[in-house]
Parts: sequence; structure tokens; C-alpha cells
Amino acid sequence: MADLEMGILQRFETAAPVRWIKTRMGGAGLFLLMFVTLALLTRMALLLKSAGEVSWNLTLLASFAWGVVYDVGAALWWSLPVVLVLMLLPAPTFQYRAVRGAVIGAIGVGFFLMLFSGVSEWTFWDEFGVRFNFIAVDYLVYTTEVIGNIRESYPMPLIIGGVALGAIGLTGMMVRTGLPQIWMEAAATPWRRRYATGLVWIVVAVSFGSLLSERWLPTFANNYNRELAKNGGWALFAAFWANQLEFDQFYETLPEDRAFAMVRENLVRDGSVLMGSEAEDTLRQISAMQPEQRPNVIQITVESLSASFMARYGNTDGITPELDKLVADSLVFDQFYATGTRTVRGMEALTLSLPPTPGRSLVKRPDNENLFSLGSVFQSKGYDTAFIYGGYGYFDNMNYFFGHNGYRIVDRGQVADEDITFANAWGACDEDLFDWSLREADATAKTGKPFFQFVMTTSNHRPFTYPEGRIDLPSKESRRNGGVKYTDYAIAKFLRDASTRPWYKDTIFVIVADHCASSAGKTTLPVSNYHIPLLIFAPGGQIEPGVVDEITSQVDYAPTLLGLLNWSYPSRFFGRDVMHDGCERPARAFVGTYQKMGLWDGERLAVLSPVRHKAMFGTTTGTEVLISEGQDDPLIQEATSYYQTASDLFRLDAYRAYTP
Repeated sequence: MADLEMGILQRFETAAPVRWIKTRMGGAGLFLLMFVTLALLTRMALLLKSAGEVSWNLTLLASFAWGVVYDVGAALWWSLPVVLVLMLLPAPTFQYRAVRGAVIGAIGVGFFLMLFSGVSEWTFWDEFGVRFNFIAVDYLVYTTEVIGNIRESYPMPLIIGGVALGAIGLTGMMVRTGLPQIWMEAAATPWRRRYATGLVWIVVAVSFGSLLSERWLPTFANNYNRELAKNGGWALFAAFWANQLEFDQFYETLPEDRAFAMVRENLVRDGSVLMGSEAEDTLRQISAMQPEQRPNVIQITVESLSASFMARYGNTDGITPELDKLVADSLVFDQFYATGTRTVRGMEALTLSLPPTPGRSLVKRPDNENLFSLGSVFQSKGYDTAFIYGGYGYFDNMNYFFGHNGYRIVDRGQVADEDITFANAWGACDEDLFDWSLREADATAKTGKPFFQFVMTTSNHRPFTYPEGRIDLPSKESRRNGGVKYTDYAIAKFLRDASTRPWYKDTIFVIVADHCASSAGKTTLPVSNYHIPLLIFAPGGQIEPGVVDEITSQVDYAPTLLGLLNWSYPSRFFGRDVMHDGCERPARAFVGTYQKMGLWDGERLAVLSPVRHKAMFGTTTGTEVLISEGQDDPLIQEATSYYQTASDLFRLDAYRAYTP
């Protein structure tokens, strides 16, 4: 057997395909081979996982061809530490047996990290239907919640053990090929040649890696095919660098005065009157015709509650029985859409009534204090405003944002240990959260002040654990269905408990989602994956039950709620009061990711994206057909005016709370 292996090694050594390895930088080439091979295998695994979603046509070949380009670009970046080490090590280093053993160990570690990255991509794809992106960047920041979530959601000892065994097996296979031995036998390169080839490698890696951009990718009709073309590691760092995109730098723009003129003209179609002389502002006076109502408002913002979970919208699993019952007694918005795919995007839209700005949410941006918000309007009417969250509000900068925009903070870190009966990595169970809400409402009611609460749930989030015995689905094992049904149970219990309070019939309860459970789809912006429920329940009869069929988005929530209360107030909101009889503004929904900004009118979808790309799609909620690219359709101009002015107002420090 030894003679056979020696013969194989000798044949490898003289073969043309392996001559590249017989230099000091052959080790970097070996790393490149490992990286690209495992990246290809990862792409094939993701393809098999989404076999029913991808388009099995020639674009799939293009996905894999582009995939090789991004794999090589990522491999070159990651190879730079290897190259630097190989440049600096003295010529005779690899003659020592201990060093050769360390090299084999390093290969094993490399395989382990690459396999672990592949497994991580698999789980991320399973959750979001995309390669690593801005969500993954955010998760890297909040390690306590994310690591806790991973431990509670996945059998980590089994996964790590499996990855370790895989790394050992691949290392053994690599050693059997003889390539590491061939390289180490020829690695005693003089320092001049080491530095020369190393510097060439570094220049090539940095140049190619710096030029590589997502805009190189063609516009695939199926977004799954486009995501397959990316490399996960490269996509992660690309998302990190693109965490804040200046609209005027990356997107098609209109002349500033024209953009603001278009928006202002649209905003006053509801009969409001512009205030002041500033052309670069949206400040106007909203005047109600009916007597003002001043009930309490408790807004329950439910984590990841897709409309598709409710029987009203076609679900047959029976996981929202309590919400389904509540529909008959509520004002229900049947075509209500989230503006984004993250909790902070939902918070941003529901609180600020602003279209999503490119890059990270305003909740996480610097200089986001004292903005014009729903809370600031409630405060101007003498309300006590509170943000109540089941987790630690430092996550996603929530405490800072709400705390600096007029809300009191009540979160997991501010309650006593005995107030938490069950918790996981993301926060206290929803029953505990609602108990905190009741306690805060009781205390404020005793002072005689009306109150507005923004209550944010966490139980409908992986690992989907909750107290046993509450519903007929076991904790964790039931995954998303269990999380949804438990939250549904907790909301019903909360309303029953609230009904025993003296302030119950003086309170309006809002149930709305932050975003859908899944945003992945075949299309650029799959509108159906932004469809969320909005129910407004007024046990005291302040708001009549009914159904609103008009297209509405989270941006419209604040002005619509205040319109239902018949409030007159100065406003900077971009949304429209969809219940206003005289509103001539056409129905629109803002939908977007951190890069793509969309405006949907029910039939067509205008999409703005870097770099200055604009496209129009003919669409229903489930399909998209490209109509045109780069044309100045009126809907594209309207989308541009909204997104551009929203970005400008924040950049110019002009979207501020109104003061006398």
C-alpha cells in the first residue's frame, strides 16, 4: 500500500495540473481550491433545497457561472492572511516535521470553518430564502440574543460534532491526494521570490475584490436564481459596507424642488393645508370635521405575523382562532402591507409614517432623536406614551430610538425577576409582556391621563418556545405554527384580562404585525410576502367594525388611526388617512428591502435600486412581469419623489417633532 501511495504521489508530482502548487504560494492556491470547491457544494445544496422555487432553465447555468466569479473573489479576499504568512515565513520552515503537522492541522481548521459557514448559510437560507445579507450583519452585532437563539433552536453539539467529523474526513482526503506534501516539499522559496509573488497575489486579490460588486449580477427573472449566484461570505461583507446608502449617490433622483413639489401636491389631496413657507418640508395642518375622541390606545405589534396565518386569508391550520373571532368585532384592513422585512422597518413605518430609506432603518441611525412620530402627536394631546418590549430593548437600538422620541421604556431589563415566568433568548413570553402592559395601563389610568402603548411581542420568533399547557401544540417542536398559536392565545387572554379593568371600554386595541414571517420569493419584491393583518378593536364603540379593501401600508397607519379619532394636528406624515372620504390620493403601498425601494398600486410595481436602476413590473400579489427598465413612467417618478424626499428630510434634520 505504501508503494502504491508513493507511485500515486510521484505521478501527481510530474503532472502538469499540479505544477502550480510547487511554489511557496502554492499553499494559497491550495486554500483557493478548498474554498471554491466547498462554495460550489454549498450552492448545489441550496439549489436542491429550493428545487421547487428556482427556474430550471439556462439562467441557472448563468447563476453557477457568476457564482464561480463571486466564489473566486471571496476566496481571494480570505486568502490574504494565508499569503502574508507564507511571505514572512523563512525558506526552510516547511522542512520541520512539527510545521508540516501544523499545516495539516490548519487545513483541518480551514475545512471546519468552511463547512460551518456552509451549514450557517443553509439555516439562513431556510429562514430567509437568501444568501447572507444585511440581516446577518445585524445579527453579528447582537451576539447575546443571536447565540442564545441558536443554542435554543438547533442541536449545536450534534451540528458541531458533524462538522468536525466532516472536516476530519475532508482533511484525510486532501492528504491522500498528496497535494499538501507536494507543496511543502517545494515550499523552500527564496525571500525575493516569496515577496514578489506574494505582492502580485495581494494586488490581484485587492483589485478584483474591490471591483466585484452586486451590480455585476444580471437581473434574473427569478430572485432565487440570482441569490444562488452570490457567495455567502462575499455577500455578508458587501452588506456590511452598504449598511447606509445615500439616496442621491446610489439612486435615480429628480431635481429637489420638483421632488418636493410632487410630494406636497400629493399630500394635500386629503384637504390638509400646507404650513410655513419652506418648500423642502411636508408640514401641513390636518383638520377634522367631527368632535375629537381621546381614548386610550394599546398597539400590539406582533412579531412576524403574516396575513396568511389567519383563516380570513386562506389558512386552514387553525393557528389564529382568537384573532379570527375578533375580526367580526374589529375594523379590518384586508390589503395592508408591511414596508420592509425587519422589525425595525415595521417600527419605523408605524411610528414615523415614512417610506423606508435605503440601508439601515432610521431606528438604528445616528441623529434619530426628536423625530416627528405618532408618539409625539399623542404627547401633544397630553397622553402618556410607553414602549413595552418583552426582550432587551438595546437590541436593534430600540430603547434609544423610542426613549429619545418621547416614549417611556419598559423592557426585560427593567422588570423584576418575579415578573418573568418564562423566557427564551429573545425575551419574556407574551403573557408576561401583556401583564406588564396591564400594570402600566393601571398605573397611568389612576393618574387620570390617557395612555398610548407601543407593545412589541417576541414569542413568534425562533426558537418558538413558550409555556407548556397553554395551547394544543408543543413548544419548540411545533415551530412557527406553535409560536403563532401561542401569541394568538396570549392576545386573547390579554383582552379578557383587560376587560376586567375600568379603563377597558375607554381603550382602542390595535393588532398589527411588524413584518411577514418570510420575505423570500421568486420575484424582486414579492408583494404577497409583505401582506400583514391590521385589526382595530374598540370595545367601547368609538370605532365601528367593518372592512377596508383599499391598498394600505404601514406608512398609512398613523394618519389613519388619528383620523379615526377625529384629531386635528400639524403633520409631517407621508402616509394617508385611508378612511378620509375626500382623499383623492391614489392607493399605494411602499414595500422594500434595504436596497430595493418599491411602490405598488395594485397592478404595477415601480422598483428603484442601486446603481440608479429603475424598473416597472406588471404585478399581482404573486407574480411579476418586467414591463420596462429605465423609463420615466409616472409611477416611477412618484416612487422617486417619495423615497428621495424622505431621505432628504432625515439628512437635512427636517423631519422633527412639531413644537409651538
